[in-house]
Parts: sequence; C-alpha cells; structure tokens
Amino acid sequence: MDAAMRIDAKGMHYKELNETIHKAVSDGHTRIVLENVNGQRYIAAGLAGNIRIKINGIPGNDMAAFMDGPILEVSENAQDGTGNTMNSGKIIISGNAGDIIGHSMRGGKIFIKGDVGYRVGIHMKAYQELYPVIIAGGCAQDFLGEYMAGGLIIILGLNSEENVPIVGNFCGTGMHGGIIYIRGRVEDFQLGKEVKVFDLNEKDMENLKNYLREYSADFSLDMEGILKRPFCKLIPYTHRPYGKLYAY
Repeated sequence: MDAAMRIDAKGMHYKELNETIHKAVSDGHTRIVLENVNGQRYIAAGLAGNIRIKINGIPGNDMAAFMDGPILEVSENAQDGTGNTMNSGKIIISGNAGDIIGHSMRGGKIFIKGDVGYRVGIHMKAYQELYPVIIAGGCAQDFLGEYMAGGLIIILGLNSEENVPIVGNFCGTGMHGGIIYIRGRVEDFQLGKEVKVFDLNEKDMENLKNYLREYSADFSLDMEGILKRPFCKLIPYTHRPYGKLYAY
C-alpha cells in the first residue's frame, strides 16, 4: 500500500487547502492525511473516486458537499452542512457534528459518534440505486428529518438515560419518505404532523442490525449492548402532507 500524502493545513486558507487536495488526487494520490485542520470549509467538496482522507482537527462548513465516493475520517468534531448534496462515499466523525448534516443528501453514509445539531437530514432523498444513511450515536436537536423524502436516519442516544427523549421537537416535519429509527421513546408532542410512531417489524430489525454492525465496527462499540434498548420507527403516513393546501 502506498504511503499516505500528508498536508499540513495550519494557517492555510480554505481555497488553498482544497486546491492542494485536488492536485494531490489528480497526481494519483489515493490516501491523504490532513494535519492541523481548523475550520477550513469545503474539504473534499466535489471529490470523486476511491480516495481515503484522514482529517486531524475540526473541518469547517460543507465538508464533502457533492462528494461522490471517497471515505473521510474526522478525528474531532465537524461543523455545519457536512455531506451537503452528497452522492456516495462515507464520512466517519469521531466527535459531534453541527446543523443540517446531510442536507439534500442523495447517497452514501455519515456516521457520527456524538451528538448532532438542528435539521439533520433535511431534504434527504434516495435516488435510483443510491440510498443515504445518517447514524448519530448521541442526541439530535429539533427538526430532525425535516422534509425528508428518502433514506435512513438512526439516532442512538448512547449516553442518555432510558425513557428520556433523545431527539428534539418537530421531528419529521414535512417528511414524506424514508425512515427514522430512534433508540428509546418519542412523545407525540415532539413530532411533526406528517409522521407517526410504529414498532419495528422483523424487516426493520434486520435493516437496523446491518447498519449498526458497520457503525459499531467503525467506533469499536458493542452492537448487542446498543440493541438492548428497544427502538421505535418514525415514518410518514401520507406522501402528500400539504396536498390539501393547494387543492381547489
């Protein structure tokens, strides 16, 4: 295996850093390590191919926007807009992540070990054979899965007490496709009017285990321990939640 190319991002403007990354890829490098990242935006934006990037530090907004294939590993937190309109690939974040994670995401996986902010998965959609997945090991804030049209979100709340909600209010507002699995309970007042709570069936459990097996391996977690707490499922009960607003 070729040695990874190392780039010291200390003091670099985000434009210079991203140009350096893209040049490294065009020169044939498939493994890159970024050191001392501190808020630089758009890392791996538009990047495609079989590439692996280790990010040591805290990347800025819109990391992996429009990304199509690479794998990113983030050693600390990530800021807002991670995976914006991402097509494929994988992002593994060892800390927390900010707001609008996976905005309009069409495919790929975003695995976060910690908490996530507001409007995670907003406008997320499946596209042909592409299927986007977001898993957060901590809690999520308000408007989780807002206007979600496809794909899967899993919220685990691993450090939360049992029977304490691990998502905020307005969960699933405007949602008309996709699935949200939540480890624990959700109160009716927390939900958008478009979704309802259901128990997981056998197919759901198989689906959940498939993704949790991979997630647990990435973060060295005990999958069986995670599954000891029951999950619930949020899905929309109508595909046209606002249809009546435009009917004459």
